[in-house]
Amino acid sequence: MTEKTQDTERAEQLLPPAPPLLPPGDAPPVGEPTAVEAPPEVRKGRRVLRGVLRWTAAVAVFAAVGSAAAYGVTRMERTDVPGLATRTDGRWTYPEVTMAPLPSGSPRPFDQANPVGAHYADLRELVLPAPEGAEPDRALKGKDGWLATDEFIEEYRDASEHGELRQLFVDFGLRHIAARGWTTSDGTHTRIYLLQFDTAAVADDLRTRHLVSYSEPAYAVRGTEGSVPDEGFPMQVVSDDLVPSVYVEAEPYGAEQVRQAYLGAGDVLAVVLQSRKGEAAAVPFQQTVALQSRLLG
Repeated sequence: MTEKTQDTERAEQLLPPAPPLLPPGDAPPVGEPTAVEAPPEVRKGRRVLRGVLRWTAAVAVFAAVGSAAAYGVTRMERTDVPGLATRTDGRWTYPEVTMAPLPSGSPRPFDQANPVGAHYADLRELVLPAPEGAEPDRALKGKDGWLATDEFIEEYRDASEHGELRQLFVDFGLRHIAARGWTTSDGTHTRIYLLQFDTAAVADDLRTRHLVSYSEPAYAVRGTEGSVPDEGFPMQVVSDDLVPSVYVEAEPYGAEQVRQAYLGAGDVLAVVLQSRKGEAAAVPFQQTVALQSRLLG
């Protein structure tokens, strides 16, 4: 007799015993199944096996669902996660921000077909709207939406430098200024100015050579003693095509603190100022700069 392999023996041990053979005279009628009771130990073993399989499948499902949920949460933005979509971190509620319409056939400012980086949309449509519940700053309404250059220059602290600034804007061919401002219920005063020039090269030259530096703004904003680069500002929130220079008034500051950003955006220079008695919160400032950059990108 050929010796069986160990695998064959194990397989046979797992199979139930074959039913006993019946004598020829005791064979059941054709078509009627032979009822053979499985040994109790086999039935019990099968029940255990089925239970193990059911629990294994359940554990696998829960593990898969848990992994998927964890992955989903890590990939979601904070506002997408139920229970975290709150404004307890100081964010404001802005109206839906949409891109301003372009004249037919005009390229976007950073398209390859637009080497001068021109914004062909109406500049007044590119200023970020005020958040819900804010009180508008009527002084920045201007005439037909255009603000006089001297109104913008008044944002700077030293009156002795106003003439110098005015001449700079004349020399660099400032075309016009669109602006908007508001005050929220916590007393934060926001001002946004969009200054448009003939080309991106002109706007960039004015910004880098005359208005900003690595260490501080070239001209002090009204209400500030000394401003330093805002190391806590998340630069990734600004659109990739824009070049930001962001500053915060360093301690000790006076009655209020001022935050400011200069955004190079093609032929437009955006200036965002935010001040508040005591401390100017970082989060609404970051949110405002980020949204304004997207409108210009």
